[in-house]
Amino acid sequence: MVKKGFPAVHFYDQDFVDTYERTWAWLQDFWKKGTKANGFESRYFNYPESKAINQFESILSTFFLVYSNRSFPATPQLDNFYRKQEPSGAIRGEYGEKDGKPILSKENPEGVQPPLFSWAEYNIYHKVGNKKRLRDVVGILERYYTWLEESFRKENGLYAVPLAATMMENSPREHLCYPIDFNTQQAINALYMSELGDILNDKEIGFKYKRKYFSLKTRINSLMWNEEEGFYYDLDREGQQIKVKTIASFWTLLAEIPNDDRANRLIAHLKDPLAFGLENPFPTLAGNDPHFRDKGMGFRGSVYPCFTFMVIKGLEKYARYEFARECAIRHLYYILDTLNPENKEKGEKGNLYEAYLPRKEGPAQWPKKEGYPRELFLPYAALATVTLMIENVVGLYISLPRKTVDWIIPTLEIMGIEDLSLKRNMITILSNKSGRGWEIRLESEKLYYFTINILGEKKKKTLPIPSGKCSMLIDKL
Repeated sequence: MVKKGFPAVHFYDQDFVDTYERTWAWLQDFWKKGTKANGFESRYFNYPESKAINQFESILSTFFLVYSNRSFPATPQLDNFYRKQEPSGAIRGEYGEKDGKPILSKENPEGVQPPLFSWAEYNIYHKVGNKKRLRDVVGILERYYTWLEESFRKENGLYAVPLAATMMENSPREHLCYPIDFNTQQAINALYMSELGDILNDKEIGFKYKRKYFSLKTRINSLMWNEEEGFYYDLDREGQQIKVKTIASFWTLLAEIPNDDRANRLIAHLKDPLAFGLENPFPTLAGNDPHFRDKGMGFRGSVYPCFTFMVIKGLEKYARYEFARECAIRHLYYILDTLNPENKEKGEKGNLYEAYLPRKEGPAQWPKKEGYPRELFLPYAALATVTLMIENVVGLYISLPRKTVDWIIPTLEIMGIEDLSLKRNMITILSNKSGRGWEIRLESEKLYYFTINILGEKKKKTLPIPSGKCSMLIDKL
C-alpha cells in the first residue's frame, strides 16, 4: 500500500496501481544530504549511485515529486543549481557531490544542458501555489537566460551547442551545429519565462520573453522545418538540414511551435509504425532510419521514459488527449512487462530501467556502455509510473492557484484519485457504475472548481464542488 501521505490512485488494472505505489516506496531511498563541501540543499533527490547532480534529471524529477503531497520536496532539486550560479549567469549541467564543483568535459566544455528551469517552476507553481518562490527565483532565471544568449546564440538567431548538451550522446546526428531540441528548449524557456512574468503581474518580463519566444519560433519554423517531409531537422554549420529523424524534433510540440497543419504532419510520424509509432512509443530514432537498432543501443532506438513523457506533454498542447493516453498506457505496459517478466521462475529478474527496447519488453541494450541501462532509474521511470499515471491514464490536470481540477477522459471507467493535496485541501475524485448509471463521487475540505470532459461522449461541464461529500450522475450532465 501507499505510505500514508501520498495520494492513492484507482484504476481497473491493478498492476498499474501496484507499480505506482511501489514507486513511492522506492523513492524513499533517493534522498541525500548536502554537505559544507558541496554546498547542496540539506535534503535533495538524486539517483543513489550518482556521484554528481544532473540538471536534466533534477528538473524532470520535480514533475513527479509535486504529487507527493509535500512528503518529498520538489524545489531543492532546482535550488541546488541556483546556488551554483556564476556572476556571468552561468549554471552548469553537472556538479560533483564530493566538492560541489562543476563537471566539464571535452564534449561539452561549457557544461550546458537543456534550459528547462522555467517550465519546471511554472509546473511547481500550479501544483504547490507558492507565488513568493517565483519572485525569489525569476532574477536567477533571467541571468541564466542572458548567459545562454551571450554564450550560444549566433548571428542567425539560433543556438549552437554540442551534441552532449542535448542529453542524446550517441544519436547519429553527424555534423550537428544547431540542434532542433536545444533551440526549441530555449523557446520553451522563453515561453514559460513570459508565463512567470504574467503570474507576477510583471508586464516588462511578460512582454520581453514573449518577444524572444516569437523571434526564436519564427527562426525554427523558417530554417528547420522541411515542408516536403513534414519534419523539423537539426542544422549543420552552413545552415543545411541534417536529414536524420530523431525524437528531438518533438520538443517543438511542447513549445507550441508548429501551426495546426504542421502539427498534424508531425504527429503523423508518431503514428507511423515504420517511424516512431513502434510497439513501445516512442523510440529515440525513427524505426526506418538506417542507424536504427532493435536493441536500442542508446539513442539509436531505445525508448526513454523522459522523452516519451515529453512527447505526450506536447500532444496535450494540441488537444490530442486520446492519443496521448493510448501511448501512455502502451508505454506503461512495456515498463510493467519488464518489471514483472514472465520467466521469473527461470531466474529472469524484473526492474525499472533508464531505457527500454522499442519492439518488445525488456531493458535497452548498449554493450559498449558500462552499467547501461541504469536499474531502478526513477529520475526517468517515475515520470511514467507516477506523472503519466495521474495526468494521462487517470486524466487529472490540477491548478492550485486557480482552484481547478480538470478530468479529461475518453470514456468513463472505474478509476480516480484519493487524498490528493490541493495545498491545505485534500480532495478525492472517484468514478463508479451504480444502479443509476455512471456516478462520480467527490470529497473535499474546501471549495474548488471541477471540470469533467468525457471526450467520447462530447460531454463537458464545470461545476463548483463544495466542501464535504457529494456526487454527480453523468447521465444528468
